[in-house]
Amino acid sequence: MSTPGRDDAAVPDLLGVLSYGALVAFDNLGADARLAPDLRRRAALSEMAAAELVHYRRLADRLTELGVDPVDAMTPFVDSLDAYHESTRPRDWLEGLVKAYIGDGIADDFYREVAAGLAEPDRTLVLEVLHDDRYAEFAVAEVLAAVDADPKLADRLGLWARRLVGEAVTQAQLVVAARPALVTLVEPFVPDGPDGLAALIERLTASHAERLSSLGLRS
Repeated sequence: MSTPGRDDAAVPDLLGVLSYGALVAFDNLGADARLAPDLRRRAALSEMAAAELVHYRRLADRLTELGVDPVDAMTPFVDSLDAYHESTRPRDWLEGLVKAYIGDGIADDFYREVAAGLAEPDRTLVLEVLHDDRYAEFAVAEVLAAVDADPKLADRLGLWARRLVGEAVTQAQLVVAARPALVTLVEPFVPDGPDGLAALIERLTASHAERLSSLGLRS
């Protein structure tokens, strides 16, 4: 059995929220696949949904290795994650793509920051179960093509993306409230107190702006 690092008390919480996130991503990608305009796109999203189950299994196995029941680790995060996804249910194919690309992207950026301070094997595991780059490439290509064909879509999708950011921030606050130990995983990256935290937020905001730009949308 591998030994967790100095953040061992919070690692099960991190793996728990990632585990439940993978299950929710499986559900959401499957639902988005049913909104697909053709069979090719439906098949592509269905394959990505299946990959999320693989991610879940890896996370659950690691939790078991640490002596933690995966269900117990996930349970504190069910209400907050479900509330976020219920309040941001996409109305159509394009909104579903933007939600997964923008919303999941913000979360992934944060988890990459956290993973940098974890001991192995948890560092590598967290990085490897983040959302597949194939999905990002797929979503960008689909949204750019749609906006190119109908430029008026940019305003609607841009407004949707901004709403997602606000809801994602609320979700993050609820997640931390459910498991305050998660804060200890962020502290190593903000050693300068408020200044360090501001730098972290600035990095996350810059990455978000780049994603919006890649979709042809304005922040």
